Amino acid sequence: MKILVTGSNGLLGQKLVYKLKANKNISLIATARGDNRLIDKSGYVYESLDITNSGNVKSVFEKHKPDVVINTAAMTNVDACETQKEEAWLMNATSVEHQVKVLESLKSNSYNPHFIHLSTDFIFDGTHGPLTEEEKPNPLSYYAETKLEAERIVIASKLKWSIARTVLVYGIVDNMSRSNIVLWVKQNLEAGKNINVVDDQYRTPTLAEDLADGCILIAEKRAEGIFNISGKDFYSIIELAYVVADYYKLDKSLIKPSKSADIKQPAVRPPKTGFIIDKARKVLGYNPHSFTEGIKLMEEQISRMKK
Repeated sequence: MKILVTGSNGLLGQKLVYKLKANKNISLIATARGDNRLIDKSGYVYESLDITNSGNVKSVFEKHKPDVVINTAAMTNVDACETQKEEAWLMNATSVEHQVKVLESLKSNSYNPHFIHLSTDFIFDGTHGPLTEEEKPNPLSYYAETKLEAERIVIASKLKWSIARTVLVYGIVDNMSRSNIVLWVKQNLEAGKNINVVDDQYRTPTLAEDLADGCILIAEKRAEGIFNISGKDFYSIIELAYVVADYYKLDKSLIKPSKSADIKQPAVRPPKTGFIIDKARKVLGYNPHSFTEGIKLMEEQISRMKK
């Protein structure tokens, strides 16, 4: 099977590359904008790809004719999407249209590509949770609008398609450009800093390795439709912070409860999301780590990187 991954420099993208390149039955094409930021450059082909450029998408897809495309590339900074709307739409919606159209044009009796697209819990309004795949979207932010539009493009396509929705992804990768909830709490508490953490938002945090496994299971089983691929533990954000503090034996009194309304952010966050993952368990055999197991795995990786 030939698999092409977009956004291979990102958190999920890197996890996918390292997992897929180890599989001898898979021929892997990793793509991202600019240079390859992964330390290990063996066992796969790297192509520089700007998914917002339809000509660039056409040339790369025509050259490789992947059996599966896993589209992880996106503008995921929720607040930046609120202030840079044109760029957000281009990165999160138009780019998906480019990929779908090119794959549709290449489709034939002998070539039937499968498009796997990554989406988000933020397409929901957060009035309740955890949620199933049948939940009706109602986006609160511009980021969420762009991601929902991408889902519509994928669903309306003539391709074999899957959508993997996820929640609050954390993990560690080569040349990390962005932090995540676990690292943020750990680093601030280690430095003895007080942190304000919301106690009125709820999520099912997702280990990047688990999300990568979910995407690979979808590809291997050629499973079609929408799948919730997240962690299995449902927490408020402040509970998450307490779990991180407990794991590292750090001072929990530095964690100060606050309300979403008090933290001035350009984009509105849905208060309560989180996913019910029964469908992914049953159809895919998906079995994610607990949040504590995820922190442990991440800590082992950090230790190895320091050596």
